[in-house]
Amino acid sequence: MAGDTRQDEEWRAFVPPGEADVDGMILVHTETATPLDAAPVTRREVSARTLPIGAAAARAVSDERDRGTGFILLPVAMAVGVVVYGALPFEPSLWLVVSALAALLLLASLCRAWPAISFIVLALFATMAGVGLAGLETWRTGTAMMGSEIGTEVTGRVVRIEHQATGRTRLTLDVASTARPELRYAPDRVRLSARNVPAELQLGMTIVGIARLMPPSGPVRPGGYDFAYNSYFDGIGAIGFFLRDPELAASSPPPDLRETLVLRLEAVRLAIAARVRAVLSGAEGEIAATLTAGVRAGIPETVNEDLRKTGLAHILSISGLHMALVAGTVLVAIRGGLALFPVFASRRPVKKYAAIVALIAATLYLGISGGAVAAQRSYIMLAVMLVAILFDRAAITMRNLAISAIIVIAISPHEVVGPSFQMSFAATAALIGAYGWWSEPRRVPDAPRAERGAIGRLAAGAFKFMLGLAATSVIAGLATTLYGAYHFHRVSPHALWVNLSAMPIVSAIIMPFAVLSALMMPFGLEALPLRVMGAAIGVVTDIAAWFAARSPIDAVGSLPVAAVAVLTVGLVAMTALSGKLRLIALPFLILGTGLIANRDLPDVLVSEDGRLVAIAGQGRTLHVNRSRPNGFTIQNWLHGMDADRVQPPADAATPAEAIDQASTVPGFSCAAKTCVAQDEQGRLVAHVPDAIAAFAFCTSAALIVIDDATAGNVCRTGEAAIVTKQDLARRGSAEIQLGNAGALPNIIHAIREPYRPWHSHRQFSREARGMPPYRRD
Repeated sequence: MAGDTRQDEEWRAFVPPGEADVDGMILVHTETATPLDAAPVTRREVSARTLPIGAAAARAVSDERDRGTGFILLPVAMAVGVVVYGALPFEPSLWLVVSALAALLLLASLCRAWPAISFIVLALFATMAGVGLAGLETWRTGTAMMGSEIGTEVTGRVVRIEHQATGRTRLTLDVASTARPELRYAPDRVRLSARNVPAELQLGMTIVGIARLMPPSGPVRPGGYDFAYNSYFDGIGAIGFFLRDPELAASSPPPDLRETLVLRLEAVRLAIAARVRAVLSGAEGEIAATLTAGVRAGIPETVNEDLRKTGLAHILSISGLHMALVAGTVLVAIRGGLALFPVFASRRPVKKYAAIVALIAATLYLGISGGAVAAQRSYIMLAVMLVAILFDRAAITMRNLAISAIIVIAISPHEVVGPSFQMSFAATAALIGAYGWWSEPRRVPDAPRAERGAIGRLAAGAFKFMLGLAATSVIAGLATTLYGAYHFHRVSPHALWVNLSAMPIVSAIIMPFAVLSALMMPFGLEALPLRVMGAAIGVVTDIAAWFAARSPIDAVGSLPVAAVAVLTVGLVAMTALSGKLRLIALPFLILGTGLIANRDLPDVLVSEDGRLVAIAGQGRTLHVNRSRPNGFTIQNWLHGMDADRVQPPADAATPAEAIDQASTVPGFSCAAKTCVAQDEQGRLVAHVPDAIAAFAFCTSAALIVIDDATAGNVCRTGEAAIVTKQDLARRGSAEIQLGNAGALPNIIHAIREPYRPWHSHRQFSREARGMPPYRRD
């Protein structure tokens, strides 16, 4: 009490005469206002007007400490630790990390008398904890991955079946054995596609077939999506395809209890998807199966592209939106139903009852939807908020979001560097922060409210709903645009209008009827709600197709990592802090925007197999050296290079003629497996099949790409820069800045050495060891 009295007296000393403190609020007196009709302001507002800048800043920092902002920043520091772990050039020792954690914890206990130092030490502790959690997950996962491409007979138990839109079937197998040849270091789990599978194939059955196994590839360009990284943490050691249709094995060992439970749950998912497809066909049926059971492999690519181009692709990923709509639908239905019994509802905590049922519904939906990582993260966020209701706490707060983030980081640290985690938490934090800002008290007198009739109230309600939806779309869109542009190099120009048009249909019709159809399935009455759901899905896809046909190019080019990091700091400051401390974000936002505006895109891109080379041209054109390049790689390169068209190579009779054409014809000219192109500054880039062909370009070219792992650096120092197939096999795809005339090109590879665990398999390929392709005698 004495401390409180002293603090109160110190506060009153800063209040100018004419202002009084009533119940913790400051009433400002003027000549024309009495204490009763004066506008109340908070202590923070008075501090800003009456205190010196230093004292006001100290007061604001003290307020943030009282708000618990340090706890809100705890998962941010842990996420930074995960990012630091991934960026390290070596694998840190877990014992060293534990020792560092113990030392920081001891130091924090010794520094409790100095709050600023204690805060810094605790932030370092949380960061080091993130490093330790990421290292522990890597050690725990320990996926065995293929080092080189090979054909072998695979026998394995089917744990997942995905029917794709192309007509092929993708199978995930737990490998039981390999033969002809028998692999000494066989992966434990593989993902293979097949043209046809046995008609009686079911989950848990064992199949056998000749398959081509390949190691998961690295990013198609530096900084891009790393298939090997994600496959490692998904437990997938190899990918590939069956060379002929697989067959059922004669016998197979019975699965254990855990495998049995997983297989039964997967069988339920497939049965639900089959029931949905029996009522709805085409794209509507596939999307409905995705939303109800998480089975999305069958959606046509044209529909996928329309949804991606218009910013609606998020509705296909079982995440926060779907979890919230399912749980919200159940919660509102249960609470509304119990409200029909006023005596019971007035005496019982019906809100808590509804929250319990909603939590059960969300848990069932998590299992039925496949339990993807994005769904798990969203479930954790939702579960924390529903549990908060059970304990009479506010459901949607920054503290609950922080608790959710801590749990997700502890369970799956590798998700921190993925787009799903970043976009989901950025959108939620931005919405909570914006709501907090809007809810802050302001010295704006309430305008007199005019009496409205029923129509007027209905119109006002509809207007507020659309305004809230627009605000939600704008805020969430702005918060996620940064990470969408960084990971996918594209931004939907019509996302706001599309979401305003489509999301009310998703929220009010599609998801509620999805819940209703799931409840009706045990009774065989799901047809009607599914048809309503399918009609609504058709409207959404029509909206997406209409806007996609009128959308300009959505490629924005690759963003610098430094810009993303700086803008993230600004976003954290805007959402985690309150009051005028949010202005701290302004310099970070300006700096990050400047870094993006002054970025330098690469001049040349090279695929990791050494077969495809692209060079930037005029008019947002990407010139390539192959007439039929890999579609996925080209699409990624187009978005990353801020280009919208691909120019195939021109034919030439001889390499000498190709060199002559390169000076007059834009793009590549090819002859006898040799392709040559000049950029806008006249610098020559050559793609050649072997070291012998490379000699001719040592003095004339700025860069030579040799599609031969046995070739070395064939040119002398100061001549053309060399990228060989062995370089690409060891360090992945490359992007090159050719630089000014006379300067050596700057070559950046996607993968660094020494290898981290998810890339260590690369060293075992024939190309990485400088060996020629295997040829059977």
